Amino acid sequence: MKVFDNKHIKNVAFVGTHRAGKTTLSETMLFEAGLINRRGTVEQQNTISDYHEFEHQRGASVFATPLHTEWRNYKINIIDTPGLDDFIGEIMSSIRVADTIVMVINAKHGADIGTEIIWNYVDKYHKPTLFVINKIDSEKANFEMSSNSLKELVGKNAVLIQYPIKLDGAQCIIDVLKMKCYKFRPEGGKPEKLPIPDDQMEYATMLHNELVEKAAENDEELMEHFFDRGTLTEEELRKGIKLGMLNHDFFPVFCVSALKDMGSGRLMGFIDNVAPAASDLKPEQTLEGELIKPELNDDTSIFVFKNVYQPNLGQITFFKVMSGEVNVNDKLFNTRTGESETLNQLFIMDGKKKHSVQKLTVGDIGATTKLKYTETNDTLAKKAEAGTFKPIKYPQPRLVKAVFAKSSTEEEKLSEALKRIHSQDLTVDLSYNNETHQTLVGTQGELHLSTLNWLLENIYDVEARFEAPKISYRETITRSATANYRHKKQSGGSGQFGQVHLKIEPYYEGVPEPEGFSIRGKEEVDLPWDGKLIFYNCIVGGVIDQRYLPSIMKGIIEVMGSGPLTKSFIRDIRVMVYDGKMHQVDSNDISFKIAGAHAFREAFLNANPKLLEPIEQMELRVPEQMVGNVMTELQSRRAVIQGIETEAHYQILRCTIPTAELSDFSSQLRSITQGRATYSSNFEGYKAVPGHIHKELVKQQELVTT
Repeated sequence: MKVFDNKHIKNVAFVGTHRAGKTTLSETMLFEAGLINRRGTVEQQNTISDYHEFEHQRGASVFATPLHTEWRNYKINIIDTPGLDDFIGEIMSSIRVADTIVMVINAKHGADIGTEIIWNYVDKYHKPTLFVINKIDSEKANFEMSSNSLKELVGKNAVLIQYPIKLDGAQCIIDVLKMKCYKFRPEGGKPEKLPIPDDQMEYATMLHNELVEKAAENDEELMEHFFDRGTLTEEELRKGIKLGMLNHDFFPVFCVSALKDMGSGRLMGFIDNVAPAASDLKPEQTLEGELIKPELNDDTSIFVFKNVYQPNLGQITFFKVMSGEVNVNDKLFNTRTGESETLNQLFIMDGKKKHSVQKLTVGDIGATTKLKYTETNDTLAKKAEAGTFKPIKYPQPRLVKAVFAKSSTEEEKLSEALKRIHSQDLTVDLSYNNETHQTLVGTQGELHLSTLNWLLENIYDVEARFEAPKISYRETITRSATANYRHKKQSGGSGQFGQVHLKIEPYYEGVPEPEGFSIRGKEEVDLPWDGKLIFYNCIVGGVIDQRYLPSIMKGIIEVMGSGPLTKSFIRDIRVMVYDGKMHQVDSNDISFKIAGAHAFREAFLNANPKLLEPIEQMELRVPEQMVGNVMTELQSRRAVIQGIETEAHYQILRCTIPTAELSDFSSQLRSITQGRATYSSNFEGYKAVPGHIHKELVKQQELVTT
């Protein structure tokens, strides 16, 4: 295949809401360029990008799919992304390596809620962006509403390049950059170029002047030309638009009918001639602070943005060449692991079809197979000590479930499958809770979870079940208590004997030393599950030998590892061992361990024990008109609102909320805000469980025990 230089490679990510027509537009662009001789459709399940069986079942994109087309001596790499934010990981990885974002809008709905959600991610990356209003020929299309909704979303920087009209019953597009009218046959394809109709000239001229003025704002020299001549040449317009796109303050707006192949050729021409290439973008800064320029004569470096497992091919690694060029059989070093990888094959991928190439140059996107040590977000470079490109930062999981194999004999198989799925999709979060002994899987929502389950069953041949995860409670006390226990066992020969008297009290930072005891020793234990045990030796007169004290403490810690209320860990207690008895023959370590454990358990139950629950610190970004509903929902979940700040048309809410209240929170939040609110949370600490919940949890444990 032909090798293109970095000025003639354009990488675009098609993003936009569900049913906007991204896949159809991708298919049409490949057809228009002659790379395929027949266009597939989503309904017929024969498009290049939606090739996965699960996508056929859903009738929509689930995975981001790289493909390419060629147009007038330019190569356009397209990444067709899903339209639902359950699959935001696929969208974010595509945005990361794209040079230009093409945001596709459904002309029947305009910039709707789904568009806003995805735009918020696009905006954070500050990438050059253009908008395409699709389905302009639909009976329910409303271009004016759609363009106005775009301006509400991104402001006055959304600038019309085109708008649709009907002329003699035919679909036409007025282009105010070229000041032409494109008239299409009913079946679409190559249009007839016409002068702008007289009744449209005034409006088209007004839009053209707005375009010229906006383009001139991006460069002092262009502004001077504009003041001198009152206009700009087409070449100057292109320059001004590109500079504005690079500054992320100029968003060209096009219109097409992807299904009827109307306007796709003009869109590709604009991507070729105006949209930024990799060589136009700022140098990439590595984690070490080094700037890597996208230049051919620099050392080779590539960034891995995606991994896909296909049963017939194994793992396919997708990457972007960030500098230099990569050739077949090149040996590159993984800057994270230091391991070397040999790229035995290079491909350009069009959906599931792979095309072998001998080399890929800077700015291009390609794939390879059979890498041993390389994962998503890794950097491969000519030198092991080269800089590492900044990784994609994926959002926290919004839905967490405990996962089990339906058959206990397949737990290991399930574990391996989950690890492989995680390596392909880093928004699938995997962890193991040592307290509850549960494997936890985090996803972006119910649909993301159902996709995970489908992959387990159909690709990895393992059935799983999902449950709400157990909550890691803690137990502690609220007052002091004393207890003593005598352990005596006689079974012929040497027996067992140990008696322990102790007092327990709540512990907190800064608590004064206990009064009324002769303190002979103190040991402070940082418990593995957080919290402390403070152990005092207050023995007087040698009634218990010093050598038995570690055994007493061991018995106490054993009880603290499985509390009497709910089998949860106990924390933040101090114990004073002040009396007891021993026997010269029968006393031993095990006797005092048992005595210490029983005495501690009895004292604990007499010290008004309470349950503590984990609390999350949460930050929510909520549309201002929806704050009331969200606050009501939060308060119903025992959240404590700590503060509210304003950010554009959003409110930033900060609160604390019990972890136990979060099992279905993401789904409910999505429902009441139509998916527009987002949140992040981090573990903050433990707080006392309300009395009625305390009673219910203890009762549940009693039922389990009996």
